[in-house]
Amino acid sequence: MRQGSGGRVAAIRFRATGGFLLVAHLLLVGWITLRPLDVPWVSAANLQPLAGIKADLALGGLQAARRIGESVLLLAPLGVLLPLAGGRLVVSPWGSLVRTVAAGALLSLGIELLQTGVPGQVVDIDSLLLNTLGVALAHVAIVPAARARLRRHEDVTGRAALLREDTSQGSTPTIPRVGIAP
Repeated sequence: MRQGSGGRVAAIRFRATGGFLLVAHLLLVGWITLRPLDVPWVSAANLQPLAGIKADLALGGLQAARRIGESVLLLAPLGVLLPLAGGRLVVSPWGSLVRTVAAGALLSLGIELLQTGVPGQVVDIDSLLLNTLGVALAHVAIVPAARARLRRHEDVTGRAALLREDTSQGSTPTIPRVGIAP
């Protein structure tokens, strides 16, 4: 696929926008998850997978949905922002999903490990699982369709540019053949 200077400028803009939004989101996540909390007591760390989710579901209804939803939505934007910051349109969908989910899981793990030293914050394995699920869901829901749409747009603008190039240069000049010298 041929990419003109307009395509390169657009790719740079996408990467810059993605990088800026990624940094802004990570700063917000850091502020939410790593600031000290002034609480009278702290519950023990949850290192048993799905125990916290079961406890939240036992609360029932709206409160359970809010607690689980917060964990799913906290890092979900990374599912879109990481590929946007990468700026590649032609990539394996499975490879992109695996890279993005792995990066989200590692980031969530890093946050959980950093929380061990923050007063009032508690390590919770279920947060790691739900954060990673949020990254995966956002990626699957948005990225493949967005990439397909951008590729179609690039194909259309690329064809238009090729047509402009073909008509602007006129016809190809012909050079008469020269025979072989005696």
